Amino acid sequence: MAWHQSAAGAAHARSFYIRPRFLDTTSMTSTSGYTALREHAAWLDLSGRGKIRATGEDRARLLHAMTTNQVETLQPGEGCYAFFLNAQGRILADVNLLCFEDHFLLDTEPETRTKVYEHLDRYIIADDVTLEDQTDRIVTLAVEGPSAAAALAELGAPAPEAPYSSVPWSYGTVARLDTTGRGGFFLMIPMDEKTAVTALLTKAGVPAATAEDARIVRIENGRPRFGEEITERYLVQETGQLQAVNFNKGCYLGQEIVERVRSRAQIHRVLRRLEIDTSEPPAAGTKLKSGDADAAEIASAVFSPALGKTVALAYVRTQFAEPGTGIALDGISGIVV
Repeated sequence: MAWHQSAAGAAHARSFYIRPRFLDTTSMTSTSGYTALREHAAWLDLSGRGKIRATGEDRARLLHAMTTNQVETLQPGEGCYAFFLNAQGRILADVNLLCFEDHFLLDTEPETRTKVYEHLDRYIIADDVTLEDQTDRIVTLAVEGPSAAAALAELGAPAPEAPYSSVPWSYGTVARLDTTGRGGFFLMIPMDEKTAVTALLTKAGVPAATAEDARIVRIENGRPRFGEEITERYLVQETGQLQAVNFNKGCYLGQEIVERVRSRAQIHRVLRRLEIDTSEPPAAGTKLKSGDADAAEIASAVFSPALGKTVALAYVRTQFAEPGTGIALDGISGIVV
């Protein structure tokens, strides 16, 4: 609590610079959650995200052997982003792994909460590892946008500096994670603290954004999401999310395929952001061409109010994946960004 009081005092001292941005109610009434996420900061209710706690002496060894990233060397307060793969190297789920003194917390998409739990549980044989699904007890409220750190200061909350790192807060844990690609933080708090923290956000003048606001900003920023742009259909390298992989670690499930693709550079498509000169976003699965050749397949698309055109995430054939390459949708021009 002593830390909380001193942080709150520091935030108050900085309020001359911060408050006009967050507490100007006139600008708030005309600023949507979408604009706030892009230009300032907004909060999102991500309570549905899966939270799995792993304890026991073998927890680091098991997670290291089951994921694509380096886990065994993580220290309390550190974290990483990783994939779970099957034996064929296809992506089963993604996860933010947060290391604490006596456990790991696995943060994953709502759709993969049960899958991740069952997948790990299947491989616990003689290991000293206990899994506990805490999704219904831990709420995630995200504060995202370029001014997210300033918004946290208004709350009297700490802002961890390194990606995937976490620090304690009087209400729970703050982790440097975001879903939109604009930067931000997850506030992971007990369910019974949700009302108090949302009231703090409201008092600080941080507007709420909707799931659709966040989806538009996410696609504008080229941030893929498991369950939409990343599925079991794809290999690691095709997603372009190589921050999820440590190529120097020891054996893990699916590593043989990942290494084979890396050593032979054998991928035929890669996820890219597109801009298309239309106000009508094409459906997932829509094919695009470059000249007469098949060039890309849409994974997701939205109309961007800021750009006045459609932005999309698409799997583009590697020969057409260079930024600036022209593509077409039924005669409508577009470009690989």
